[in-house]
Amino acid sequence: MNGTEVQPRDGYDIELYGISNGSFYGIHIPAILCIVTSFTCAVATLVLSFKSNSYRTFFTSWSKGNRFVVYLAICDGLFNIAHFTDHMHIVIARSHVYPRGLCEFYAFTLAVFITAQNLLVNIVAINAFLLVRSDKNIYFGTTDWRLLLWIFGAPFVGAIIAAGLGTFGPNGTFCYFDKVKGRITQIWFTTVPILVIFVVNAVLYFLTWLKIHRQTSNINKTSGKMSTTRTTSIRSAQAMSLFVVAFFIQWTAMGVFGLWGLFVAEVPQPIHHFVVILSNTGGTLNLVVFLIIRRRRLGIWKSNTRTSSLATKNNADKSKAMTEENDKAANDTPF
Repeated sequence: MNGTEVQPRDGYDIELYGISNGSFYGIHIPAILCIVTSFTCAVATLVLSFKSNSYRTFFTSWSKGNRFVVYLAICDGLFNIAHFTDHMHIVIARSHVYPRGLCEFYAFTLAVFITAQNLLVNIVAINAFLLVRSDKNIYFGTTDWRLLLWIFGAPFVGAIIAAGLGTFGPNGTFCYFDKVKGRITQIWFTTVPILVIFVVNAVLYFLTWLKIHRQTSNINKTSGKMSTTRTTSIRSAQAMSLFVVAFFIQWTAMGVFGLWGLFVAEVPQPIHHFVVILSNTGGTLNLVVFLIIRRRRLGIWKSNTRTSSLATKNNADKSKAMTEENDKAANDTPF
């Protein structure tokens, strides 16, 4: 009787990860630091976004890329708040989160906003692909209601069902899907969607990059010039592709963790460290993408301003020295 192993009823019956092998603080402290950095960057992204553009014209004159940045920053910020309190609670108490209802709330919040980010980046990848392939820009409806209903509504309904089934709880490291009762649910709610979205995004990213590379190469070979509409589509697709790259950086470790967990009971500790660090860098990566897009747009604006100024100057001088200007233009190399 004494040799009979007692099976755990739920995640609370499993020892908190890192306590026995001394890696407890090595997991939670880096996670907390990454979360604080991510949250700070998410707030900075929102401040810079609304400082550059009026909130009154958010749905009318803001570019789609800028709206994507805001949606991702909101997801990151809310995700960071819930995850920070979760990790801090565990670090201070050195035990699982109690009461269970609080742990389930943390888990519910993570499930919704992790899935929302993944769905949003997938839509971004699809939109970028359609832009370069057929100049088609997906219409999300007035106030982006179709997009918001999909990226927030679907995860919310799924999380409600998961909560009703009692599958949220301690996963051994933090509050998410219960290590015992939520194993199957996590596979279908997180592991499978992340892997599918990862593959789809990778394929679309490659096809988008290939299409842009071929078009620009053909233009360069023929010394031609793309139409303004086509140039705008390619630039938008390039900007959107940055979100896909950020997605790969943030969620690759989580995908590997989930895939590994399908075949073994315990995932190697280094993967745990990669997951808690990379999955908490969303706000930081989003700010980097925002700054890159902003810098490119500023460079384009300066280039257009310079071109416009030169054109104005040339028109003013044209009546005085038509022959001289024509000879000079013939010898100049386009910038």
